[in-house]
Amino acid sequence: MSVRIRLARIGKKKAPFYRIVAIDKRVKRDGKFLENLGTFNPISGEIIQFHEDRIQAWVDKGAVPSDTVIKLQRRFKKGQIAALDRVEPIKKQTPSKAELEAEEVKKKAAEEAAKPKVEAKTEKTEEKPAESKEEGKA
Repeated sequence: MSVRIRLARIGKKKAPFYRIVAIDKRVKRDGKFLENLGTFNPISGEIIQFHEDRIQAWVDKGAVPSDTVIKLQRRFKKGQIAALDRVEPIKKQTPSKAELEAEEVKKKAAEEAAKPKVEAKTEKTEEKPAESKEEGKA
């Protein structure tokens, strides 16, 4: 049995996520694997889990890593990709409809509060020139 270390896709449609696995080379991409050796998120470029010691143990037994796994291993050793030993960062939450509506109401209220002040000033300025014209005619 010839063993390969390669990626097996476990993500959803249009959201790839890969598991680094030791697997018989005759088995299909997402088939039954011998051992899970890590996980990789290509969208963010992060290696979530990477068992370098287990990968090396399989290579010592004769497993052949794929080109992609070799690239990931090199990047991991250089430190370009750090395995995450922490919880995923909190993503910015999108506001709910109620929050968006509340913001719109506040904006409208602020605009309405600002409009009467502006209108009051324009009315006063209109009255003064009209009075001065009438006084000049008399």
